[in-house]
Amino acid sequence: MFRNLPAVLSLSILVSAAGHAAAQDDYPRTPSGKPDFNGNYDVSTLTPYQRPTHFGDRMYLNEEEVQALRDREMGIREADSAPGDPDRAPPEQGGAIGSYNDFWFDRGDNAFALGGQYRTSILTYPENGRLPPLTPEGQAKAASAPRFAWEDLGGAWWLETGDRPYDGPETLQVQVRCIFHPASTIPITPRVYNNLKTIVQTEDYLMLYVEWMHWARIIRIGDEEHMPAILATFDGDSIGRWEGDTLVVETVNFLDRPLEPAERRVVERFSPLGGGNLLYSFTVEDADYTDSYSGEFIWPKTDQIPYEYACHEGNYSLPATLTGARVREVEHYLQLESED
Repeated sequence: MFRNLPAVLSLSILVSAAGHAAAQDDYPRTPSGKPDFNGNYDVSTLTPYQRPTHFGDRMYLNEEEVQALRDREMGIREADSAPGDPDRAPPEQGGAIGSYNDFWFDRGDNAFALGGQYRTSILTYPENGRLPPLTPEGQAKAASAPRFAWEDLGGAWWLETGDRPYDGPETLQVQVRCIFHPASTIPITPRVYNNLKTIVQTEDYLMLYVEWMHWARIIRIGDEEHMPAILATFDGDSIGRWEGDTLVVETVNFLDRPLEPAERRVVERFSPLGGGNLLYSFTVEDADYTDSYSGEFIWPKTDQIPYEYACHEGNYSLPATLTGARVREVEHYLQLESED
């Protein structure tokens, strides 16, 4: 059973949205008079998803803290853009090899502000701006999730636990296989790159194209019933309805990994702001967490267009991962033989 968001919190979010997204007389409109959300949006922001713990329940940053965010990002960019030493030694065996260089990242260059005030986090509920704790069931699910082969967990750990994470491509995480990325899709949150979203809107549908994993969400506007739960998908079944100038989207029937139904409900709100921008807010009720959680942030409109998220389709990542697992298994059995 879903936990209901406290009434006072629901009211505060509605008041906030109403204050920031009051009727925009100059906002583009469809022939029926609804806000026209068609276009591209760049949702990158330096505002963190979860609030740093030292802020406690404080929701807003002062000017010095905002500037510190900008300075930190510019410092990271400068350091990560420096040419690498071609004569550097290889990393130690088992050591970290690092990540992409700065060319590939796009975290934005500023935090977002609502009503002239910069937020300490995108999450607004719970009051500390952080995800609520997992339930015992949620903890068990997290503990049983497939882990990456390069984790130092004692070689071919799956042979001891009975897990089967590397039997074939089908058993690998959908993120690793470049099929679906939940955090960039629903509820939508900024990531380190590929933050463009494209909306194609008609009177009856809204297609939300997510650049990361080239995933297209289809939202039925005005439908009265969700699809049967047996048709659950990674991004769920979404139905939209208009409340004034705000499109409210309710999504249920999620499919978790591995292929099991998830007890989760997501309510998103798309509201018009000046300059063709959007206010995006969301509330998630998830049986894996001890409470619901909510957040909001601005989607600035952009003239940029999404790129194909080709990821590692067609290259050697999957065969290499599975080959590495077979090597680990051989090493495991050889170690057992030597102990005998």
